[in-house]
Amino acid sequence: MNIFITGGNGQVGFELQRQFAIFGNILAPTRQELDLTNAKAVDTYLAKHQPALILNAAAYTAVDKAESEPEQARRLNAELPAQLAQYAAQQDITLVHYSSDYVYPGNGETPWQEDSPTGPLSVYGQTKLEGDNAITESGANHLIFRTSWIYAARGNNFMKTMLRLGREREALSIVNDQIGAPTPARLIAQVTALAFTHHNSPLTTHHSRFTTHIPQGIYHLAPQGETSWHGFACEIFKQASKANEQLAITTDNTVGIPTIEYPTPATRPLNSRMCLVKLEAALGVILPTWQQQLALTLREYCEE
Repeated sequence: MNIFITGGNGQVGFELQRQFAIFGNILAPTRQELDLTNAKAVDTYLAKHQPALILNAAAYTAVDKAESEPEQARRLNAELPAQLAQYAAQQDITLVHYSSDYVYPGNGETPWQEDSPTGPLSVYGQTKLEGDNAITESGANHLIFRTSWIYAARGNNFMKTMLRLGREREALSIVNDQIGAPTPARLIAQVTALAFTHHNSPLTTHHSRFTTHIPQGIYHLAPQGETSWHGFACEIFKQASKANEQLAITTDNTVGIPTIEYPTPATRPLNSRMCLVKLEAALGVILPTWQQQLALTLREYCEE
């Protein structure tokens, strides 16, 4: 059976391909093979390949650029999920979609619950929320995983940027009042696969489609614990030095600064904490800490 993965060349999409390769035929077209901004092209692709499962890892993730390109962001973050959900509902298959902590207003210090009031602060957050709402209202079988601060051993992300800047610059100033949990793409893909397996059995299938063993709906997906971007950077430098002597970087000249001293076109949430109880209970697992996951990701990075 065909498993359609959008955004297959991205950090999450790449890991999804690794996790799901043994469960079906992976369809992960490149941008040249399928233009996701073209709704007609997407309809044609779906009709031709008739996937039994859709994993939507595509998104417009240029948070600041979205402020000046709202329609482009809306197409990928809202209209595409709505289109995929409509197809999933018609074909009675499951759609898995990846959303963001940016759908919340970002105030306070209490972790967000899945049913907490939303209140995006940016075009990116607003379009991601529109995508979530379109899926939940579509009638399709769905899982929406809201996650935060995604990084990986490949691609462009905060971890790799810090490793580069730590070697290039004598001093770094990094925001220390935005709090969340750095989430490796690998963990996102592993949890997604767990949602379709039960007691270590193969992926659950029913006739010509894949089915989840957890209730459909919205789940928060991130590691345990919390930190700031400054704290994340310092831990990257600390663990990188242990993982590989060539990556040794001192944190002496890495200072924390408030968000107000680092203005950006898009407003960032200060509170990206997310409660993980619902997902852990559904899967029967205890999610690992962000420090443990960083160590694994750094090890993979060093081996490349």
